[in-house]
Order: sequence, then structure tokens, then C-alpha cells
Amino acid sequence: MKSKNTDWQNVAAVFKREFFSYFNSPVAYVILVIFLVTSMGFTFFFGNFLDSDDASLTRPFFMWHPWIYMVLAPAVGMRLWSEEQRLGTMELLMTMPISPWQSILGKYFAAASVWFIALFLTFPIVITVCYLGEPDPGPIMSAYIASYLYAASCLALTCAVSAFTRSQVICFIVSVAMCLVLTLFGMQQIIEAIVKTLPSSMEGIVRFVAYLCFLTHFYDMSKGLLAMRDLLYFGSVIAVCLLVTSWALQSRRS
Repeated sequence: MKSKNTDWQNVAAVFKREFFSYFNSPVAYVILVIFLVTSMGFTFFFGNFLDSDDASLTRPFFMWHPWIYMVLAPAVGMRLWSEEQRLGTMELLMTMPISPWQSILGKYFAAASVWFIALFLTFPIVITVCYLGEPDPGPIMSAYIASYLYAASCLALTCAVSAFTRSQVICFIVSVAMCLVLTLFGMQQIIEAIVKTLPSSMEGIVRFVAYLCFLTHFYDMSKGLLAMRDLLYFGSVIAVCLLVTSWALQSRRS
């Protein structure tokens, strides 16, 4: 019987291989630069950060993150399993003394670490807002957690999609489309527009669907409302997507 230490050593081995593969190629550097340029550009040019009298990062900075993740998170995650299938190394990976779950966790944690680094590198904006005013640290911390969980959820969704196709392009397009839907249907304006066009009996269903979308929970957390239900929601999304990934890999293995 294998020990838990051995299991986590296998996860760590996969994590190390996958994490350094991002930085041994231009992928991670390109993603990090694009994220920093777009997030800061939107903050200063479209969010009117310097012209605002509000010492907060919720609207000028964090409000743009879901739209950035919608594209960049699939760009990070599209290679997780599609690349293994394209290169024909999936069979080799499945025959190694590593369980599918160990591979899934190692690969996912590696990709998620790229987004942790990306968010960490935005610390100058926090220093800037603290220099210009006296912001409440609670909402900033909550918004960072919400932002990371949003990126992690988009990444988990992409991970599941990549387990079904060997084409990174198809994985990217499908993942972006799904992230777009889960973002748009969380917008209050779109919800109200849909409710007005449908019978009143359908309003409950529409609002339930909206509750299942990423953006609904992100908005609450980015305002400083760090509720357990939102944490459980994002945790459940990630868990379900990884379970789907496991099911897809197990079906290929059998």
C-alpha cells in the first residue's frame, strides 16, 4: 500500500515538470506580460484610476479581470492534456506508476501557479492606491481572492475541455466560449433584459442560471463580501471540472 507521502511526491513531480515547462518556453512570459499590460492599461485608461476620488481598486482594477481571464486562462490551460494527446505521450503517461488524479492535480496546480504569479506581480497597483489614499485592506484582499478563484475556475474548465480533444485550437475556442457564457449571464443588465422578454414564470429559472455563473459570485467577493457560499461555489466548480477531467482520462485509459 502506497503512503500518502509517495502520492504527494508524485503530484510534486508532475507539478515541477509542468511548471517549468511553462517557463522553459515563451508561453508563461507572454501570458504574464499580456495580463499585466492589459490589466494596468484598462485600470489607468478606461477605469480612470487617477481621476477617481475613491481609494478603491474594485471598479478601476478588478472589474476588468473576468474579461481578461476569459481569454488568457484558456491560453494557459489549453495545452494541459491536448498537448499530451497530440504528441502521443498520453499513453506513456497513463502507463507510468502515477495515478490519473496525481497527474491532474500536478498539472492543474502548475497552471494555477502561473496565475498566482501573475496576480502577485500586480502589487505596484496596491502600493499606488495606498500612496494616493487610505483604502480599506479588506475589500482589496477579498477582491484578490475572488480574482484568483475566477482565474482558477476558468482554468479548471479549460482543463476539462482539453481532456476531450487533441487540438489546442479547438480547446481554446470552446473554453473561451464557455467562459464567455458564464461571464455574460452573470451580468445584471443581461439578466434583466432576459427576464423582460420571458414570461414571469421563467424568472426564477433565469435567476437560478445567473446564480450559477462565475460573474455573479465574483462581484460579491470583489466588493469585500467574502461569504462562504461564494468560496464553496468556486471550490465546487473547480472540483467538478477536475472530476470531469478524471472521467475523460479514465475513459481513454480503458
